[in-house]
Amino acid sequence: MSWKYLLSPPEMSPIERELLIAAFDSNWIAPAGPDLDAFERELEAFTGAAAAAGLSSGTAALHLALQVAGVRAGDDVLMPSLTFAASAFAASYLGARPCFVDVDHTWQLDAALLEEEMLRRAATGTLPAAVIAVDLYGSIANLVAISEICRRYDVTLIEDAAEALGATLGGTSAGRFGQIGVLSFNGNKIVTTGGGGAILSDDERLVERCRHLATQARVPAPHYEHHEIGYNYRLGNLNAAVGRGQLRTLAERVASRRRVRATYESLLTPLAGIGFQPTPPDCAPNHWLTTITIDSATFGATPAEAIRALQAASVEARPGFKPMHLQPVFASSPMLSNGRSDRLFETCVSLPSGGTLGEADLATICDVISAARH
Repeated sequence: MSWKYLLSPPEMSPIERELLIAAFDSNWIAPAGPDLDAFERELEAFTGAAAAAGLSSGTAALHLALQVAGVRAGDDVLMPSLTFAASAFAASYLGARPCFVDVDHTWQLDAALLEEEMLRRAATGTLPAAVIAVDLYGSIANLVAISEICRRYDVTLIEDAAEALGATLGGTSAGRFGQIGVLSFNGNKIVTTGGGGAILSDDERLVERCRHLATQARVPAPHYEHHEIGYNYRLGNLNAAVGRGQLRTLAERVASRRRVRATYESLLTPLAGIGFQPTPPDCAPNHWLTTITIDSATFGATPAEAIRALQAASVEARPGFKPMHLQPVFASSPMLSNGRSDRLFETCVSLPSGGTLGEADLATICDVISAARH
């Protein structure tokens, strides 16, 4: 289908083009080079992390983050059920078991449920090898409380900030609250390199270990020498050049997406039955995706009917994430539920959120939603 309004299209400026052409003309085409080095330093400066490594995807970053955190086959990894599948897939790559915990009223990992589960596991000697907290839709989880819980039980915290670069909590950048932070630069993210990701940490040894594994675990030698299994997970130099331009213009894109969210709120809040993802205290989300809830009985149409009406008008929209505990591939995984993830899956709709949407575009989208009512 040809969409008039896309969910989250890439937003490029002349800066990205100039940097990409300069990298191309320099003939640094391989997955190494000065732009990759510079991009990593600029990520460190932007987030405040001591070290960063550019990787081929956010999924690759999650995989390596868990591996360098010491997760092994047979271990348990706790994470929210309401997330993209990569969080759970990465644990599965290592032979670990994803164990799901429900979310709080901000749609993020529920710290109270996590505390309950950690207490139970501590009493039975079954503490997890790691916890993954996911910053959903560009907001940030309750990571002050979550990091304190993990510290108390001496469990590694990995922050999956794939959707949240540019967001802050208490003035601290997304990706900075765990021992390891993970970013994604997929084509639909607020910073894109066409495809890519990164790992962040204040422990430079962890990042260097990730970088080593990401380059086929090759050891210094005049020939190809390997003492362990590695991966081809490094970000390419040309991709990094685009990322450098994206970082330079990120503040403008965040401001635009916040404007989009505010406009949706002003136009849709008057409609009975429409709700929005709550913003946590002291959090400044990047509003990567504006996602609403639709109460069918009050609104007069189901989320599925609203999505069909939007799609018929060439507006890309999709349901919220299907919780991992409802996915057939994870049917046997444990789930600590309060029912919220299930309800959100039944009621959420993600709307076009790109910063190039104008007021008239947003009004058109909201008119389609309103007209979907019976």
